[in-house]
Amino acid sequence: MNQAALIRKIEAHEAVIGVIGLGYVGLPLVLRFGEVGFNVIGFDVDPEKRDTLNAGSSYIRHIDGSRVAALRKTDRFEASVDFSRLKEPDCIIICVPTPLTSKREPDLQYIEKTVGAINETLRSGQLVVLESTTYPGTTEEILLERFDRTDLKVGNDYFLAYSPEREDPGNRRFSTQTIPKVIGGTTEGCLAVGKALYGQIIDKVVPVSSTQAAELAKLLENIYRSVNIALVNELKMLCDRMDIDIWEVIDAASTKPFGFTPFYPGPGLGGHCIPIDPFYLAWKAREHGFATRFIELAGEVNTAVPRFVVEKITWGLNEHSKSVRNARILILGVAYKKDVDDIRESPAVEIMSLLEERGADLCYHDPFVPRLHKMRNYDFSRLSSLELTEELLGEQDAVLIATDHSDIDYQWIVDHSVLVVDTRNATRKVTGSGAKIVRA
Repeated sequence: MNQAALIRKIEAHEAVIGVIGLGYVGLPLVLRFGEVGFNVIGFDVDPEKRDTLNAGSSYIRHIDGSRVAALRKTDRFEASVDFSRLKEPDCIIICVPTPLTSKREPDLQYIEKTVGAINETLRSGQLVVLESTTYPGTTEEILLERFDRTDLKVGNDYFLAYSPEREDPGNRRFSTQTIPKVIGGTTEGCLAVGKALYGQIIDKVVPVSSTQAAELAKLLENIYRSVNIALVNELKMLCDRMDIDIWEVIDAASTKPFGFTPFYPGPGLGGHCIPIDPFYLAWKAREHGFATRFIELAGEVNTAVPRFVVEKITWGLNEHSKSVRNARILILGVAYKKDVDDIRESPAVEIMSLLEERGADLCYHDPFVPRLHKMRNYDFSRLSSLELTEELLGEQDAVLIATDHSDIDYQWIVDHSVLVVDTRNATRKVTGSGAKIVRA
């Protein structure tokens, strides 16, 4: 199947779509393609995810299970763990994790395993798109290099592109459909097919000249945020010493109608992008003999914030004649940001680890995370979310607001707590209890 034939098949919604990785990025794509009439096969290594989706349910809180159920009833969607079926889709989209190793170097094992599986079934007339965030050059250095070992020619027999994911879990203003989609192709033909694919489900597709440009565009987006968050986190620590309210300063600066974009401090960086992506570029830059000092400095500042929070907890406990050792501390919110159930790279978990090292007795409440599971570097799987009661709050030596979920009454929290350490400015409207609150 040539380029024109594949584009016609896509535009007629006759192409079968395959999405590899059914998490926060892959599942919204599955739903979007299915809802506009495509047949979709979702691939994942987790049988529980397969079974949940095939039963018509969602395991991601902000994705309505009714959408999955409705799509399943149309018979246009099936989840599978059988990667030998990758020969069936005409268009394959890769949405697998790209974490860091313990040495803060790119861990591309999931991409490499996925590419290996695709390589076994790659056929003429297929489009392969990588969406996983990675360093510039990955698409051609890993995917193209492996696919070139076959008898198929890129841009002629099959098509290869990169289009960075831009999902923002819990964001109600923007959806998969309304977030513009950047895409770069290995050849002009590859770009044309990729544009045709995403043009069926995305309001605006933004083509760039190469896969490398598309890969770097994603990193720039998150490095921009990382650097600016590092700036306000550093200012937060300075303002703490100067006894100035950093939140008041940001609000005042935000009144300028031009030349200023507000960023806000917190307990550290979390999520699957901002804490990780800058290091992908820093690693690749070293290959070219270039030191990304600005990027790495921002990373150093942001990774130091959880220890600053622990110092503020220690100070607050000392003011109440308590030590961290054996102190009962309730962590309020363990997700990486408000109103989501995602704990990947959550600074709350890093803070919990540091407190546990110091002998604290920990518990947590998070309406979005009923249980903690074992993670790459932490294991708090013994803990489950406790119900917030006056009795529970009264038993704690300190309550740490690590994530400011919207459905929590922070006035009530402060009223019934001995000490509240606030990393999110969640208590800004609380009245009459200033002595109980420590800003962190």
